[in-house]
Formats: sequence, structure tokens, C-alpha cells
Amino acid sequence: MRRIQWMLEARGWQVRAISLQPNDASVPFDVMARQLAAFADASFPRGQKFDLVAFSMGGLVSRYYLQKLGGRAHVRRFVTISTPNHGTIWAWLSGRSGVKEMRPGSAMLRELNGEADQLRPLDYTSIYTPLDLTILPASSSRMAVARNVIAWCPLHPLMVCMPGPLRAVERALE
Repeated sequence: MRRIQWMLEARGWQVRAISLQPNDASVPFDVMARQLAAFADASFPRGQKFDLVAFSMGGLVSRYYLQKLGGRAHVRRFVTISTPNHGTIWAWLSGRSGVKEMRPGSAMLRELNGEADQLRPLDYTSIYTPLDLTILPASSSRMAVARNVIAWCPLHPLMVCMPGPLRAVERALE
């Protein structure tokens, strides 16, 4: 996310970045979402809305914050990049609690997706690549309540550093 941060700062945006710990999906999303909530409360004055940009698993953590912890009241625009909103089959290969929550059909995903209409009032953009080999199927990033934007990119981790996805983030925040 450092490249996105630099790009946005170079264009005049004020950016605050958080690195959730641990970031290996060894804890459930609610634990990480509470970190995000505490960071937002400490970083922004009460009543000030901010834009939230998240990559991959961070998009699910952000959705938990928005949908379960009251974050919707504080966020103006929400942008996800290659987020497994409907899970990824790779999640079946790990027993880590956060990874298990990314399994297609998991209780956490059923709950979030069952309440996805809560995200409608936000200006929500989901950026993804059909070529993603980490989010399988890649269509898992699509959300009915979001503006879905394809950014052609050959690999999942490159979505946060290649020009096409970066421009898509910038357009979503304009």
C-alpha cells in the first residue's frame, strides 16, 4: 500500500496508513477491525468523514469495521482492491482463523454479504482483475452494492503498484 500512499500524497491527498497486526490472518477479522476502529478514532476528529482504501484481506477487515462496528458513520468513500468479498478457494489450504473466514460460504462472509446493503449509502468502488490467481474465482471481488472496476493486472500483489489500478483508485476518490 506504500505506493498508493505516495501516489495520493503526491497529488495532494492527506493520507494516514495503518498496518494491522498480525497481518497474516492468524486472528479473526473482528480483532483486526477493532484495530482499524481505534486507529480511525485516534486519527480523525469526531464528525470528520474520511475515505477508506483497502487491499485484499484488508477490504474484508474494513467491511467488518463499516458494517459491524459503526464505521459507516465516519467513511465517505470506500475503495477495495482485489478483496475476496465472496471468498477464495485458496482459503481451504490454511487453518488460520482469519483465513478460514475467507473460505467461500464461511459464516463471517455469509453475515457480511447478507448485510451488504448497509454499504449502499457509501460511494463504494471495488477494483479487481479477472487475472487474479489469489482471489479465486476473481469474480469474488465483485459486489452488487459497489461500482465494480476492472484493472487489468497480471498478479494479485501488483494491484497496489501498477499504474492501471493506481489510476482506478485515484478516479474512485475524485
